[in-house]
Amino acid sequence: MAWYSTVLPLAGVALGSAGALVGQYLTTRVDVRRERHEQLAVERAERKEAILSFLSAAQSAEQLLDRREHPASGQDDGEVWDQLHALWLTKKACELVCSADAAQAAHDYTIALQSLLRSGSPMEGTTSKRELRHAFMEAARGELGVDGGPLRRGPRPPSTDPHR
Repeated sequence: MAWYSTVLPLAGVALGSAGALVGQYLTTRVDVRRERHEQLAVERAERKEAILSFLSAAQSAEQLLDRREHPASGQDDGEVWDQLHALWLTKKACELVCSADAAQAAHDYTIALQSLLRSGSPMEGTTSKRELRHAFMEAARGELGVDGGPLRRGPRPPSTDPHR
């Protein structure tokens, strides 16, 4: 019996085993990447939900401020406290799942809204409220990975394109 009749089958078994191990390694590596991508998508969705919840509460608080401009609407203090509670709760959700920049912007905006709701004069600090809202929106856009420059905050400049 020749030596190659025993060595060749053993080499085939070794190559087959090595191929199976390499294949399993590559499959595991792809699975790990896929799981990481899925985890990132879940985290992004969680951040997005927190941001949208905060914006909903902030909008409700701003609606109360607008109602105060027109006292005939009959709002009571219970409603103010309910809105403040919802606002602070969603702000805290942003702090839990968002970056420090987005959380700080949410905090600053919440402080401004609370001050305006408690002071009873909705026109006082309106520019500051608007600026803080815009700062939060920019931080939220960055948090969600939205590319591009900051949102324009004024009217669209006149177009120089004659085809428009």
